[in-house]
Amino acid sequence: MKIIKTNKINKKEILIGIEEGKIFIYPTDTIYGLGCDAENKNSVEKIKQIKQRDRDKPLSIIVPSLKWIEENLIIDTDLNKYFPGKYTIILKKKNPDFLKYVSSTDSIGIRIPDNEFTKIIQGSGKPFITTSVNLSGESAIESIKEIPKEIKDKIDIMIDNGKLMGKPSILIIGGKEIKRWREICQNKH
Repeated sequence: MKIIKTNKINKKEILIGIEEGKIFIYPTDTIYGLGCDAENKNSVEKIKQIKQRDRDKPLSIIVPSLKWIEENLIIDTDLNKYFPGKYTIILKKKNPDFLKYVSSTDSIGIRIPDNEFTKIIQGSGKPFITTSVNLSGESAIESIKEIPKEIKDKIDIMIDNGKLMGKPSILIIGGKEIKRWREICQNKH
């Protein structure tokens, strides 16, 4: 595993890593993400294994552009209101089989985090997996020091941006903010 501080990033190296199917730990505008080229089925499957995630549970993606969204998804909300930012918007796919190994449903979660590393990812022109760096069901990670060794040992490149805000993105469905299950449970206590 290679660790790169955000102020030492070589954009070309990152883009080559995406093209080669490398698995990344990287900062978003909320928490650290685990990701890869969403068009690389083997890398996507590897992320599901790393997270010990149910194979049928959908993953979200960082999209390369608004144009890409228009070409592949049915837009039912004002994207400019949420992007770039700390939101995950669930949209229907134009073709239900599109990225089926990422999301087996007819919808997919999309993000455009408001940070510099996202701009580098978008430079690849590819959708990029974005899921929290943790084992499925565990708390999100806001510092690379908190990442379990069993995850670190299975990734290729880690981008260190210090301590992050620590709250997952806000979920938007049909233009409405939706509480995540963990938030609902925390509010009951």
